Amino acid sequence: MKIVAADDQPRRSRRYALLLAARDSEYVLKAYGGYFNVFVSAFGGGGGKDSDVCETWDMFRAVDGELPDLDDIGRYDGFVISGSPYDAFLDALQDLPQYAKITECHQDEVWEAPLGADALASSDKTGVEMFCVCDHVLGIQGHPEYTGDILLSLVYRLSTSHFITVSFAEDVKRQLKATSPDREFWLNLCKSFLKAEELY
Repeated sequence: MKIVAADDQPRRSRRYALLLAARDSEYVLKAYGGYFNVFVSAFGGGGGKDSDVCETWDMFRAVDGELPDLDDIGRYDGFVISGSPYDAFLDALQDLPQYAKITECHQDEVWEAPLGADALASSDKTGVEMFCVCDHVLGIQGHPEYTGDILLSLVYRLSTSHFITVSFAEDVKRQLKATSPDREFWLNLCKSFLKAEELY
């Protein structure tokens, strides 16, 4: 199944693909109509100076084995790959602040940057928070697309399923209330990278 979101205005066009590596939660389906809408809302539009650019977003449910055909890869200006709740082992950015908070919820983590990649950020909990391979790949350990309500829904679901303890869930809620992630920074960073050609 391929889902497409397109702006109806006749303008220059750019095409992006979301490779969804997770299934929609009940909450996200109800509140947002699915993760596709969350990602397009987070990363679509407004990435550069050109407001006359028409964007088309395709979604492929990579979690179900659905991927774009290799012959179609060249049709895309960029790809966004979602996070995944599944075990990873089963199968030159400017003006960066010294610290930027981000939502993280995962079991696996990147311990070292892939071959040919540069580590751009780290934390006391994760050795490689962000990396890039030239101007082609940007990897971020956290979830810049997550809104506070999505995170709270996830925490609730994980605690009621006993994947995390109630006390840990309460700590997350307190932290979120006390200090929220720097979401705008992360969204702008991702959009700038994804739509770099528009900036020149």
